[in-house]
Amino acid sequence: MTTFIEPRVHELGEGFQVRRAVPTLQARSVGPFVFVDHMGPAVFEPGRGIDVRPHPHIGLATVTFLWDGAIRHRDSLGSDQVIRPGDVNWMTAGRGIVHSERTPAPERAHGAGVHGMQTWVALPRTHEEAEPSFHHHAADTLPWQQRGGALLRVIAGRAYGEEAPVRVFADTLAVALDLEPDAELALDAGHAERALYILEGQAQLDGADVPARHLILPDPGQPKLRALTPLKAVLLGGEPLDGRRHLWWNFVSSSRERIEQAKQDWLEGRFGRIEGDEEFIPLPPY
Repeated sequence: MTTFIEPRVHELGEGFQVRRAVPTLQARSVGPFVFVDHMGPAVFEPGRGIDVRPHPHIGLATVTFLWDGAIRHRDSLGSDQVIRPGDVNWMTAGRGIVHSERTPAPERAHGAGVHGMQTWVALPRTHEEAEPSFHHHAADTLPWQQRGGALLRVIAGRAYGEEAPVRVFADTLAVALDLEPDAELALDAGHAERALYILEGQAQLDGADVPARHLILPDPGQPKLRALTPLKAVLLGGEPLDGRRHLWWNFVSSSRERIEQAKQDWLEGRFGRIEGDEEFIPLPPY
């Protein structure tokens, strides 16, 4: 039976909303994805923008994809990269990394919008303490297909006979979908777990209406997605996790003790710093 999950809405100021669809009671994870955020859409006035101050991660990889706007990523490895629509940023936290995300200066000066998805992939136990790394993949390096009025772009992993150049640690499904009105697309069925998130537009799945800005856990098989209006969506999932994961703040681990260590490491300044971005987000109260 198809399940519909309404995300929790977080107001971050300046009219910027984030909708968190995973984790929820109905879906603690989907494949390796343990965190699914829909950012925006938002339009900032000149002088305003996103300001996510430096903060730490362990045990996961962040995956960022935009339909609109730009975000400047900086991290404790020295990476400094602006992501734009169609690009993919994949940051492997592993044993520990610090990063910040801000609206770039040119866009901030003139006012700009932002609309996209940021997800977290829990690393397999054998890679939880991997060396941290950051990789940017420009839009023109990602595989894509045009199927009638349906454009699909493989963000990470494999789908529809294509495989993204993004390095993944387990079987992964992450595809951006853009459908014109009346376009249809059968959902890829080559993965153990999958979910569909509708960012924008009205759609049907096997003839039944589905709500926008919801996470959908479809029935097995290849249900057909049909756009009633211009549609933006993400299909994600993959191999189930190799055991339970604990999430606390920005930390993901199979070990509660490892998360406690990460808390102390952040409190005591052992995570490293970002050159040129000296602010930081304090550890939340326990």
